[in-house]
Amino acid sequence: MDDQTRIELEAAAFRRLQKHLQEDRTDVQNIDLMNLAGFCRNCLSRWYQEAANERGIPMTKDEGRAAFYGMPYEDWRAKFQTEASPEKQAAFEVAFKENVTDKT
Repeated sequence: MDDQTRIELEAAAFRRLQKHLQEDRTDVQNIDLMNLAGFCRNCLSRWYQEAANERGIPMTKDEGRAAFYGMPYEDWRAKFQTEASPEKQAAFEVAFKENVTDKT
């Protein structure tokens, strides 16, 4: 497989993951994703922003989130986010430290 085809397939897979999380499974909370998988929609939006910045494309955190979520993050939260239990919040603290905090 040539590099261009691989890139196109990777991009298609990313877009399908994005659609799945943004349209098909809005019921799955970010905190549940983080607690189970070590990443969530916010991580994906941050990785998108970081990739843009690495390529010299200025993008803020809010712009990255809007690009990934397809709407401003506050709108997403108002429409789909539910209150997390204290147990989920405690598990999130551990998952965030293990998966997001800079380990260098």
